[in-house]
Amino acid sequence: MKNIYLYDDSFSSLLNLINKLLELKIIPLDIKTKKDFTPTLLDEPITLELNKSFNIQSINVSKKIIKTVYYVYLSTDPKKELIIYYFLLNALKYQDKIFYMRTLKCVNSTLKLAKRISNECHKLKGFLRFKEMNNHVLYAEASPTNNVLELLSNHFAKRLKNEIWIIKDVGRNMYSIYYKPKYYIVSGQNINIQKFNISCDEENIEKLWLSFFKTIGIEARKNSRCQMNFMPKKYWPYIIEMERVYEKSNNG
Repeated sequence: MKNIYLYDDSFSSLLNLINKLLELKIIPLDIKTKKDFTPTLLDEPITLELNKSFNIQSINVSKKIIKTVYYVYLSTDPKKELIIYYFLLNALKYQDKIFYMRTLKCVNSTLKLAKRISNECHKLKGFLRFKEMNNHVLYAEASPTNNVLELLSNHFAKRLKNEIWIIKDVGRNMYSIYYKPKYYIVSGQNINIQKFNISCDEENIEKLWLSFFKTIGIEARKNSRCQMNFMPKKYWPYIIEMERVYEKSNNG
């Protein structure tokens, strides 16, 4: 039988479980969220009684280490929980020296995943397009590979702090709703957000931008492969100048 330790779908719950496993000196074969766990005849799900007063700061590691494993937690890697477990196991011993120990598999995997999340978030900060709706709310959509909605929300809560905005993670059906000075991340299943039409000013700006984009383009120098290297196709449905290109490519 394979023991699989379960936790609630939150970063704090995962760290609470890992802290408990380390305290009991248990080396887990696997760790899964309760919602993602699909039992088989060879699996033995285990739910430990965790510390109700657990605080992330009680783990004796630096903020840099916590931030790094948080980025890993946001990834879609199926083994991210075990990667975090082994990284923290070594980090408790070596502290920040752990970042220089790339020969350890858990360290190498952790830093690669954290970098991947950081890179995707950085790209979306530039690619994300807000549209002004007729109720003056700014609205944007994206389909990130990893769960970077909160990282984006932290960024735009500072950059657009005087606006009211909504960012939708289309693939996960999650919304970040900012109403100054805070943002709230909620599931689309629990709320009913009406998608308003864009404002007249926004419509005029889009027409001007499309006209400018078409004018400066040189057909003889068009290089779709190079364009996709700088602007991956997954962003096209949410970028006004690429919407029609994306629709044509999908329709053959």
